[in-house]
Amino acid sequence: MRETKLREQIVGFGRSLFERGLTPGSSGNISIRLDDGGWLVTPTNASLGFLDPASISRLDAKGNLVSGDKPTKEIPLHAALYDTVRESQAVVHLHSAHSVAVTMLPEIDPKSVLPPMTPYYLMRAGRTALVPYFRPGDPAVAAAIKGLAGKYSSVLLANHGPVVAGKDLEGAVFAIEELEETAKLYLLLRGLNPRYLSEQQVAELARQFPLPGPDGVHDHH
Repeated sequence: MRETKLREQIVGFGRSLFERGLTPGSSGNISIRLDDGGWLVTPTNASLGFLDPASISRLDAKGNLVSGDKPTKEIPLHAALYDTVRESQAVVHLHSAHSVAVTMLPEIDPKSVLPPMTPYYLMRAGRTALVPYFRPGDPAVAAAIKGLAGKYSSVLLANHGPVVAGKDLEGAVFAIEELEETAKLYLLLRGLNPRYLSEQQVAELARQFPLPGPDGVHDHH
């Protein structure tokens, strides 16, 4: 896809996420990896609702700014997912409220933050890992994500927000939206003893669909 079209995609999806209240103020960032190894990435302190295609940061393969505004400080976060998650070509990071809320709950399993609640959560986002709190922009977050060894394409940063990698921008956006909806469901049903998908139902899904995350990884071995 031509770079002009990709810039328009970032603007369109950014506006959509912002207008539905999925990332407030100037929070959240989006990147796309280009064929030459460089990136398009949203600028620092830019609202996803009001992006200018010409101002989107263009980085070369070494991470140097080629054109556009100064990029988001969350570059290490995006780079860690590109470096470890196979086939990832786009990364989306938001501060969506329900996803942030579940990171603060005491019962959360860092290797599987949310239970298998719906088939589309597993098909789009896959199981989600939790990484500990780091201040925004801390390069140590990259080491924490690399420690997941590419098994997870959806990750929750404690007290901060979700970050999801996809094969393209549409896939990453749909996955992070599914993650947010599942977090919302979890909070609605918490303490009500809901029925989740069984191990057999998850295994059946994995046989039929290429699931991202650990369920899919194990299925391919």
